[in-house]
Amino acid sequence: MRALHRLSAAEVKNAGPGKHADGGGLWLHKRDDGGAQWFLRVTVHGRRREMGLGRLSDVSLKEARLEAERWRAIAREGKDPIKERDRLKREAARSDNTLRTVATDAFEARKAELRGDGKAGRWFSPLELHVLPKLARVPVEEISQQDIKSALSPIWHSKADTARKAMNRLSIVMKHAAALGLDVDLQATEKAKALLGKSRHKPQNIASMDWREVPAFYETLNEPTVTHLALRLLILTGARSKPIRFLSLDQIDGSVWTIPAELMKGREGKTGDFRVPLSTEVLAVIELAKPHSRDGYLFPSARKGVISDATMSRLMERRELPERPHGFRSSLRTWLSETTDAPHEVAETVMAHTTGSAVERAYRRTDFLEQRHALLERWADHVTGKGTGKVVKLA
Repeated sequence: MRALHRLSAAEVKNAGPGKHADGGGLWLHKRDDGGAQWFLRVTVHGRRREMGLGRLSDVSLKEARLEAERWRAIAREGKDPIKERDRLKREAARSDNTLRTVATDAFEARKAELRGDGKAGRWFSPLELHVLPKLARVPVEEISQQDIKSALSPIWHSKADTARKAMNRLSIVMKHAAALGLDVDLQATEKAKALLGKSRHKPQNIASMDWREVPAFYETLNEPTVTHLALRLLILTGARSKPIRFLSLDQIDGSVWTIPAELMKGREGKTGDFRVPLSTEVLAVIELAKPHSRDGYLFPSARKGVISDATMSRLMERRELPERPHGFRSSLRTWLSETTDAPHEVAETVMAHTTGSAVERAYRRTDFLEQRHALLERWADHVTGKGTGKVVKLA
């Protein structure tokens, strides 16, 4: 074995990007972005294995050496240290395998896949609110379809979407438990669905305003407040609430607004931003909003961050209107169908909807930006009372 303990504490601290050997298979990998990790190389049954030993910020040189010796000893016994570590984790899980513990572990394992590392809590909240209050202390191996039915029956018909999410999350947790080596019933959630029966909940569409009535409403948004201006942009662009609320000046380049994929419904965690052409009216509204900007965001809240999802809805509630902001997307889509000759794929792209098969989309090399610009300019004319009432032609 090569000499051990080659690195000093000072060398560890001052080492540049690259891989630095401490000896005996222990390495420090420093990345260009400033991060650093320890890893151990060992050979077991003629196969080289590399196992991470933690970040430098969490594991000191002394601790890394102790860990390295621990796993080198395992390798000398002819055991794969990575598999042995996994086995020990599974045994530890068995000693505390309540649903809450396993659910929390499953959540931690999936954080990287979730928007903002799941900090908003939306992934975990259906479990936290509707399953864990009854089943948190139950060993996951003992959970049956009857237990799941009992937990979700109060909301199965009244809050169908939440119940569906809770059932989905619970299924993921059960699969995670199985991956840990626990003897769980992977069919428990499907059996519970059979016991609960088909949901009687009938989803209601969000009320939308007739496109003919939008100009009169738009005219009432005549105050240069954050709420009025945000709602005006939502109407004019057809965008959903979240991209509007998180609109920042660096997303705008001339007459094009590029919405990051993470702010688009259905594109979280994927590549592919979405471009929105900005009409003359939109650019004027943005100029009015700039004095309100804080930390780059055009629509900051009174205290911290950006305005809430409910801010624009409350304005319409106070006016005793049945419609809600999201309904203006339907207003725009109906206007596109009834007053323009826009092809289906262009109109759907205005709404940021996906059209065609995966193969068709792969060969389509356009997002119809120019056609959409013309349509949204005419929509702005209609909204501001300048429209002619004639059919908008793209030709």
